[in-house]
Amino acid sequence: MSLSKSLSSDGKTFTIQIAGKFDFNLVQEFRAAYSNVGDTTPQVVIDLRDTEYMDSSALGMLLNMQKNLGSKVSGIKIANCRPQIRKILQISRFDKKFEID
Repeated sequence: MSLSKSLSSDGKTFTIQIAGKFDFNLVQEFRAAYSNVGDTTPQVVIDLRDTEYMDSSALGMLLNMQKNLGSKVSGIKIANCRPQIRKILQISRFDKKFEID
């Protein structure tokens, strides 16, 4: 389980990539990853291409991020979901709160 973050060269997209398990063990690291995102970052992307597992605490972390970033960003997108992760997000109705790619 690991988390990495990056800012695009044009400064318009901030990406957080999660590999392995997205669960309670990542709470502090996940919160710290987006804590400095401000008005200069219009789009936040949560890249789940390497995420094998997600639990309810991960869903809570996503909601807290959305609440904390609010109007500081133009949008939050969840990208590259594996089928089982996409199903969890759809059952939880996260497709109504986030753009899911």
